[in-house]
Amino acid sequence: MSETLQFIEVGADARAIAVRAAPGTSPGLVWLGGFKSDMQGTKAAALAEFAAKSGRAILRFDYSGHGESKGDFNDGTIGRWLEESVAVFNARCRGPQVLIGSSMGGWIALLLARELRRAAAPDASLAGMVLIAPAVDFTEVLMWNKFSPEVRAEIETRGSWLRPSQYDVAPYPITRQLIEEGRKHLLLGGLIETGCPVRILQGVEDPDVPWGHAVELVSRLAQDDVVLTLVKDGDHRLSRPDDIERLLAAVAEF
Repeated sequence: MSETLQFIEVGADARAIAVRAAPGTSPGLVWLGGFKSDMQGTKAAALAEFAAKSGRAILRFDYSGHGESKGDFNDGTIGRWLEESVAVFNARCRGPQVLIGSSMGGWIALLLARELRRAAAPDASLAGMVLIAPAVDFTEVLMWNKFSPEVRAEIETRGSWLRPSQYDVAPYPITRQLIEEGRKHLLLGGLIETGCPVRILQGVEDPDVPWGHAVELVSRLAQDDVVLTLVKDGDHRLSRPDDIERLLAAVAEF
């Protein structure tokens, strides 16, 4: 069956979160996109096509301020986007699921797994996790710690800084609340429990998430069944045909 577009209201402010889902066999596939990305990107579309051909259930959605969802991107924080991810997952998922998280979505996937482990009797469980260039703790480790004193000062005094992007036409804002709220969700300071096998795909030529960051993540994962694949000429997006084939092979393991 083809995917249908629906909206789920999340939070006290009733944020309208766009969800595309199709029923199918288990384990279902759940796509968690990246920062300033959306569910219509190359990898997400390839995953939807894979699900349709193989008869697997699939769920995609956009965080608030992204893609087809409502809301202002400037209001976004890790906690806000995690709340939406948990709400969508709990509303639409039943039985075993595979989380596929790209960049920021990798961090969200790990946080979502933690929330599921804390739940008394969740309706859905995790069969596996596939992380693409996982940007765990990126607001602190890959942004704040690397910003110049001038950039930090602008964020602290003005509340935001416009960051140039090699992907978007226009610069995008990095807000003080994004940085400060992100500190509530840092994971790399301790052991990370997922409760399921993990596959990580990481480009060695990634300018946004260094491959050493993925190695650090592996060292923090408590699960024994963790496989890190380094793509020597891979960039951050890992969206070339060979990259997509590698992604789908990892998903097909579950």
